[in-house]
Order: sequence, then structure tokens, then C-alpha cells
Amino acid sequence: MSVPLSILDLAAVGREETIAESFAGSVELARLAERGGYRRIWYAEHHNISSIASSATAVLIAHIAARTETIRLGAGGVMLPNHSPLLIAEQFGTLETLHPGRIDLGLGRAPGTDQRTWMALRRDPAAGERFSEDVVELQRFLGDEEPLPGLRAIPGQGTHVPLYILGSSLFGAELAAELGLPYAFASHFAPRFLHEAITVYREQFKPSRQQPEPYVIAGVGVIAAETPESAAAQHEAARRIRARALFGRGRKLGDEDIAALLASPQAAAVDEMLAYTAVGLADEVAAYLQNFAAETEADELMTVHYSDSVPNRLRSVELLAGCFPAFSD
Repeated sequence: MSVPLSILDLAAVGREETIAESFAGSVELARLAERGGYRRIWYAEHHNISSIASSATAVLIAHIAARTETIRLGAGGVMLPNHSPLLIAEQFGTLETLHPGRIDLGLGRAPGTDQRTWMALRRDPAAGERFSEDVVELQRFLGDEEPLPGLRAIPGQGTHVPLYILGSSLFGAELAAELGLPYAFASHFAPRFLHEAITVYREQFKPSRQQPEPYVIAGVGVIAAETPESAAAQHEAARRIRARALFGRGRKLGDEDIAALLASPQAAAVDEMLAYTAVGLADEVAAYLQNFAAETEADELMTVHYSDSVPNRLRSVELLAGCFPAFSD
């Protein structure tokens, strides 16, 4: 079995941590991942979520690319309805020019936030409906030809930054297949349609210049720890963080409120989101990931380390890297 492992870094901010500490942790995580053999690290665009600091995705990528040497870095993803294709082409064309051969651009259709924050982004309410067309326009800006006479992305034109379609439904699978692009499924938080979406993508895939064959990346949560007790505690902390994000928009929830939610039937929504999460000692996590890769036939796994602090997240990344020989048998 051979399946590369990558990382989705949300630049998570622990309860006793600052955003600056989170960013410093992301730099160290990238360096650790580079030494440990991970293929790539992606950063996700989210807005107005106190526990996630990766909102200015391109800026964070630039910061970390300047402090690493070889590992691929990218967006996982940019929420394209929040931006014009030209602007994203310029941003990622700049990144590719500064760090050639190291930049990925994953694209999502969701706004990455709540309705009120989305309105503050000043986007057209119908922007999501143009996602397919915007992906094609963005692809043209990054290609060799001008989308319209005299209209170019500078920088961007001719950089051919590789695009990836992100999704958690059949829409993304069908679009990625139609355009001949790699497909990354968000099974680390929206697992319901994982197998169906992968089947649709593989069956409908049309080869393209970028991708002659289908390529599936599947997201999976990871909490690798030194002891079972530590892993269990971190998993429970991840449940609390997820519950706060899911039910706490627009209102303050105390620890007692979160405990009550997790003891109620509403906890099912939280646990469904964490359904594909490997928790335990390093060898247990590695075994889970091997089984998950075999079950999904994914070409790559995008691990999301749900540890509750920067030190624990770094240790989880390090512990799993120590198991990498198991992924090349």
C-alpha cells in the first residue's frame, strides 16, 4: 500500500492561546511536516470563527512558504464566491512566482462563514451560482491565453497553478470530473456523501491537461498522542470546540452549556462531523488511516490534526510521521 499523507492546517487557536502563537505554531508545523515527509499543507478560508485564524489564506501561505523550502503549500481552500477570479489569479500567481512549483489552489463554493459575515464580505448573493463559470475563468487567467483581448492576470498568466475542487456533495464531484481536476472531499467534517461522491467523480471523469486520470484526496481527522488518556482528552476537547462552532454563532455558550449540548441528542450532529477521526497512539492512528485509504481507494489523505493546543498538534504531526514506513508497504 502506498498513499501520501498531507495536512490541512486551520491555524487553530486554543482557548489559552493567542493568534500570534497559532501562526508561530503553523510555521513550526510546516517545518516539522517538511522534515517528516508529508506531501503538502493546505490552509482553509474561514471568517469570523474565533478558533480558526486562517482567514487571509494567501497571506498565511506566503508567510509559511518563506520559512520552508520544499513542501507544497496551498489553499484548501479559497472560497471562490467571496472573490473575483482575477484577484485570486493575481494572488496565487504571485505565490507561484515567488515559490515556483510549490503552490496549490483548492477551490470551494461555500462562503466559509455565516450569513451576516458573508454580507460583510460585500459579495453578490448569487455568486455561488456562478462557481463553475468562475473556476473556468480563473483557470484561463492562470493559463497562457488572455481570457479577453488585453486582459491578463499580472502576475498569474502562464503560471498554471494547479487547481483542485473541494466539496462535500455530488456537485463538487461532478464539476471536478467535468473539468478534469483533482477532487478533495471534506470527509473530515462532512462525511455523509463520501463514497457516493468518489464513485460519481471516478465514473464521470474527463481527462484534462492538468489531470489525465482521476485523483481523489479524502479528508480525515487525526489525534495522535503519547497515551490513550491524552488522546481521549483531546478528542473530547475537539467535540467541545466543534459544538461551540456549530451551535454558538450569535450567542455566548459557557462550558456548562456545551456540556449540556453534548449530553443531548444534538451531540449526534457533532459526532457525525467527527465520524472519520483517527484517535489514539501513533500505530493505532496509522492503522486507521491505512484502512480508511483502502476503503475509499483515495489517492491521498488530507489529515486534520484536531489536537487542543499548538504543542499537542505538533506532537500529533510528529508521531504520525514516525509511522510513514507503514504507508509505503
